[in-house]
Amino acid sequence: MTALQTSDFKAKFNPLIRPYLVVSVGFTIAATIIGLPFALLWFLGIGQWWARHYFDKLECQLGEKTLRYRKGILIQVEKTIPLENIQDVTFIEGPILRHFHLSTVKFETAGHSAGQANAMQLTGIIDAHEFRNRILEARDALKNQSQRQLSQPSAVTLPESHALAASQLATLQGIERRLEEIVALLKEQK
Repeated sequence: MTALQTSDFKAKFNPLIRPYLVVSVGFTIAATIIGLPFALLWFLGIGQWWARHYFDKLECQLGEKTLRYRKGILIQVEKTIPLENIQDVTFIEGPILRHFHLSTVKFETAGHSAGQANAMQLTGIIDAHEFRNRILEARDALKNQSQRQLSQPSAVTLPESHALAASQLATLQGIERRLEEIVALLKEQK
């Protein structure tokens, strides 16, 4: 896959996510006695309005080095994930999702320090298996490119490296002299 193909790839979402959201959120609201009046309002129109606007805001784009997605209405989430941090991309398909011919794609990421790992989810991507493969191919291509760059010899030539080493040695010797002066001054103050 070329960089052009990767950077231009934008996920498309299945419009069936709208009725799925109305049903799944509605049943969640109705699960409590307090939520029953809200569930009635939800099923009578608020849910359809919300699902339509939520669907319009969904966006997911695979770039050369990142995966960017956006979702939400009142609370909008926009996240950019470096491809090298993506550990795995998995699917979730429950009975309700299958009824609406949908799946949830879960991006499992790792952070640079303990406790930074995250899992992000997007529901309703069309051709989710192909999208998953594109993400993993782009991640692997980026890792291979980084490894090739690390394995290539440095562009610094031998005379340049000697000059660099001589410059660093002179700097270190200057630091050493200053430290000796500081030690002498501290001994005088005692």
